[in-house]
Amino acid sequence: MADHLFNSISLGGRGGTKPGQMRINSGGILWKKQGGGKAVEVDKSNISVLFWMKVQRSTQLGVRSKDGLYYKFIGFRDTDVATLTTFFRSSFGITPEERQVSVSGHNWGEVDFNGNMLTFLDGSKQAFELSLTDVSQTQMQGKTDAILEFHLDDAAVANEKDTLMEISFHIPNSNTQFVGDENRPSAQVFHDKIMSMADVDAEEAVVTFDGIAILTPRGRYSVELHLSFLRLQGQANDFKIQYSSVVRLFCLPKSNQPHTFVVITLDPPIRKGQTLYPHIVMQFETDYVVESTLSMNEDLLNTKYKDKLESSYKGLIHDVFTNILRALSSAKVTRPGKFRSCQDGYAVKASLKAEDGILYPLEKSFFFLPKPPTLILHEEIDFMEFQRHVVAGSNMHYFDLLVKLKTDQEHLFRNIQRSEYQNLFDFISAKGLKIVNVGEGANLPSISIAPLSSDDEVVDPHLRRIRDAQDESDEEDEDFVIDKDDGGSPTDDSEEDHSDGSVSGDEKEKPAKKEKKDSASLKPSSSKKKSRDGDEDGSKKRKTKRKKDPNAPKKAKTGFIFFSQAERENTKKENPGIAFLEMGKALGEKWRKMSAEEKEPFEAQARADKKRYSEEIGDYKNPQSVNVDSGNDSESE
Repeated sequence: MADHLFNSISLGGRGGTKPGQMRINSGGILWKKQGGGKAVEVDKSNISVLFWMKVQRSTQLGVRSKDGLYYKFIGFRDTDVATLTTFFRSSFGITPEERQVSVSGHNWGEVDFNGNMLTFLDGSKQAFELSLTDVSQTQMQGKTDAILEFHLDDAAVANEKDTLMEISFHIPNSNTQFVGDENRPSAQVFHDKIMSMADVDAEEAVVTFDGIAILTPRGRYSVELHLSFLRLQGQANDFKIQYSSVVRLFCLPKSNQPHTFVVITLDPPIRKGQTLYPHIVMQFETDYVVESTLSMNEDLLNTKYKDKLESSYKGLIHDVFTNILRALSSAKVTRPGKFRSCQDGYAVKASLKAEDGILYPLEKSFFFLPKPPTLILHEEIDFMEFQRHVVAGSNMHYFDLLVKLKTDQEHLFRNIQRSEYQNLFDFISAKGLKIVNVGEGANLPSISIAPLSSDDEVVDPHLRRIRDAQDESDEEDEDFVIDKDDGGSPTDDSEEDHSDGSVSGDEKEKPAKKEKKDSASLKPSSSKKKSRDGDEDGSKKRKTKRKKDPNAPKKAKTGFIFFSQAERENTKKENPGIAFLEMGKALGEKWRKMSAEEKEPFEAQARADKKRYSEEIGDYKNPQSVNVDSGNDSESE
């Protein structure tokens, strides 16, 4: 039988109404919140009661499950009621009841208990309905009044102007439903009935974790995990959060640091002052081991939480906390996926809105932590763009990543190390996310794109943009060059295969700069002034267009370059099919492990080549001493 799809159905509850989409088929009922969030799914085998109720300008579908949960779906039309009633009868074997709402305003009525639901009836009509799982405390006031106080769910209170905090019932001694005596009046009988069914605060915490560092909202808290809620108790703040508000858990280790993030994502969020917190970011010591015994009834542990919880735990604190919270809240846990950074971590260092942090590329999302904690689902992304990092001083060892959402919102992650580019690009490409170059319309300058040649693979044009940035850096540390294997690597033996002998950006640019400076000194003063203005006002544009002088001598090679050329074929034989970038990493690792004696032959070649370069560059700087009609063949072999 075909699915029944409804696009404007709201889920009612203590957290207010949430709009979403509802799908009803022969397997059960599925409701998803608009814009994403925690879904509600009720299998048809778990449904005990269905009923219709006319509310405001639409009709409400009430669904009560066999495990005691109750859902109110609002927004059905009269035509939907007739269609779905027939469907429920034929597919579920349940005929929905029709209930009437009392609008007379009478204060007197009867109380009906159905499972953990309390319904106040005015005759045969329902005046209101309460879930006793929301009751936090009950108390007697005099001999005839019982007061019910409700859980202050900080996630719900933060998003509602008005919320139900307590309700008082007056039960006279003449009441025939709750019959009492002189020692135990009717109100006390009612009170005891509520106590036996409600989730009161007298309930002991299942487990408590003391002194946990929470980064947002900032502070140290004692974290209590109860059967239906978690509590964060700090010196200045106390948060109580129902598990129904927990959407997802994240357990994310910090690379090269002794801490692990555990993030609790909430919908709706909690509030502290005027700030909303949709993510609670906790920080645990990664290697800290705890041993905890759960305070839980053995029958409950063996029935409701069978195969979900153990009676005691011993292990790393973040694992113990996550496993217990996952079982109690039924929320899914997200851990790092396949992405690895160049340091073999799970994230890359970046900054967002002037805050330093780390960006986790996950299987279905990107998560920036610790603050502002920013979760970006892959399905929300319109496109991503790699941009050249431009700041005062123009340090080209970094790049930026722009994420444009389908809602036109943008997130710019800055100061990402250049060595992380290839891993990020490969991950984003594998996920099928769109990567574009919109440099002409962006705030940062456009970067010319040109393909790079390689023996092993074709390097993408965005990698070229990042590598071009290196060409403009006048300072290059040799140790840094050795470690950069994602592009412009010293292991690139293109010098063997290309007549121009280009190895890195420095080799291309530095001789050309010197040649331009010297030739400018021979020109008339007007040309010299023009050259100076060009250097001051448009140096970047001229650099990208400058061509290498064919007469310029080849720059001296380092010992590592000679080693790479000698060992390249051996490495290929040892690792058949090795990729171009992995080749660079393998050679760099070999070089770092070599002793000074093993490096000496290559360093000797480097010293000889440096002497050759010094002699040739001296002749090149003084063209009057060189026969300008002679070719370049006599100067280089």
